[in-house]
This record gives sequence, structure tokens and C-alpha cells, in this order.
Amino acid sequence: MWSRLPFGDDLRAVLGSPSRSRRLGSSPRSRVWRVELAGAPAVVKHIIDGPDAEERYVREVAALRLAARADAPVVPALLGTDPGERVLVLEYLDHRRPSSDWIVGYAAALARLHAAAGPEDAGVLPRWQGPDASDVESFLGLAKALEVPVAPGMSGELDGLVHRLGQASGHALLHGDPCPGNDLHTTGGIRFIDFEQASLGSGLMELAYLRIGFPTCWCVTAASAPLLDRAETAYRTAWRTAAGTELHGDLADACAGWLLRGDALVQRAQRGPTDHLARISGQDWKWGTATARQRLVHRLGVVGRMTADRADLSGLSRLSADMRRRMLARWPALPPVPSQRP
Repeated sequence: MWSRLPFGDDLRAVLGSPSRSRRLGSSPRSRVWRVELAGAPAVVKHIIDGPDAEERYVREVAALRLAARADAPVVPALLGTDPGERVLVLEYLDHRRPSSDWIVGYAAALARLHAAAGPEDAGVLPRWQGPDASDVESFLGLAKALEVPVAPGMSGELDGLVHRLGQASGHALLHGDPCPGNDLHTTGGIRFIDFEQASLGSGLMELAYLRIGFPTCWCVTAASAPLLDRAETAYRTAWRTAAGTELHGDLADACAGWLLRGDALVQRAQRGPTDHLARISGQDWKWGTATARQRLVHRLGVVGRMTADRADLSGLSRLSADMRRRMLARWPALPPVPSQRP
């Protein structure tokens, strides 16, 4: 049964017998317990059965081992594993309520996490996958459903964006779902958890979360421009220190890529073949702290502004601004996304 603590003989031989086990909240894809091992708290995580359970487990273990190489800790220590049962045992860390400017420290910790991997780690995790031709088709289909004119050549412009994202260089250790809630704010700094979607790629794809509104997350926030500038500066500084190189690539491309992805409007369990952008014109739905239309209006505004001076994305800038205006005219009661995390 799922409530039984999955702590087998191999783990007991290495870590001893657990005591005082207590279930913790977790996603539907895992079961998590707080236990005591030799008088110290620890976390037991069990990746439950599912079509991709083995892949999620392998990704998480690989990512935690890569992240452990960071000069300053950015993840809980991995104390033990049981691959046969898809169980991990992790250091337990107390989480404190984040400060009002939490994204600054978060961004610096994210950069250190990203810098933990390098070219020599190619193949340890899958490459990050960006939007594809079907996402372009869906996005342009939504524009037409909203009765927003699409300029000639728009498909080619977006195809070029998709190609650039697909060819983006980098071997950063990407979390895959770096959401509020997957960051623990501890007395020793920020630690990230839940690496079931980890991959390798350009760190800009996750730095973009701060501007585009945490696209794969239940919790959307839109920080002020001064706070965003501080956070992005903190990321670039921490990256330069940890990786020894400047950060290369285009943040506007990364944000535009998230705009195209309809799957980033629903929680993970609902992602797949459904065209969620096509649903927007006929219905709205709540996920976490914002509705799908709120999320999209925010992303359209971000991308419209960020691409305004880009000759190769000038059409997307105009189209994003036009779609945003049309959505706000059609649904004038739509509030902005929250400015603070809950």
C-alpha cells in the first residue's frame, strides 16, 4: 500500500532503521515522508508507478549527484538510493518564509545550480526541449480565433525562433520545474528539490521564469522591474563566479519560447496532445494563483516589450501586443497576475 514507508534492507544496512515516520505533502507523482535516522531528520521520497516513473527517478538521482558538485550547497544531500523501488533518502532541511525580495537570492542559487554541470556531462541527462512547429501553429491559430490579424511572414519568423531555441548552446543543469515550492529557503541558503524533469541546456531557459511568470508552476508572480533587474544581475554575477564565463544567449528568445507553449498553461498531469492555446478563446480555467487567460496576458505583455527592438522578432512584438489588447478588451475583468508569492 502507498502509505507504507518504502525503506528496504539495503537502505537499512547503510543508513540504519528509520523511526518517527510522517507523511508530507507532495505531488501526485510521488510519496514523501519525514523520518529520523540515528536521531537526525531525513526525507524519504518514493517515485510512484507511472508510464515515466523510471525516467523521472533516474533524472532526479542524476541531477542531485551533479548538483552536489557545486561549491556551495544548492540541493539537499543525497543520503541513499534504492533504484529497484525508486526511493531516495535526502537530508531534511527546515524551510523559512521567503523574504519580499526572495527572487534575488533565488536567482543567484539558480545560477550556481546551473553551473554545476558542464560539457563533460553531456548524455547524463536529456537535452532541454523547446517549442516545435505544432506550438507555432497553435499560437497563430489562437491569434486567428481572437480575430487578430497575422502578418505575412509570421510563420517564418516563429519558425526561426523555434530553430534558434532548438540549437541553443549550453550544458547547464536545468531543474526542469524551478517553481516556488521547489525552493527551500534555509538558514544556510536556498536549496532546490524535485528534479524529476531535470535536463541539460541553456540556463536562460530557466532564468526566463522570473520575467515570464514561472510558466510550469502553480504559483505565478510578476515582480517589479527594479526587482527583476536585481535578480537577473545576481544570476549573471553568480554564473560568472561559478562557471568562470560570461552568460551567452538571448533572454528575449527564451521568454518568447515559453509564450508559444500551450502546455505551460496547465499542470503537468494535463500536458500532452491537447491544444490548450486553442481552448483559451472559449474558456478560462484556474491553476494555482492565476487563470490561463491571466497567465497568457502576462506573457504576451512581457514578450511584446522584450522583442520591441528585435528586427528578427518585430512581427511577434506587434502580434503579442495586439493579442494582449484584444484579450483585455474581450475580458476586461481579467486582473494582473499576483506580484507576491503566497
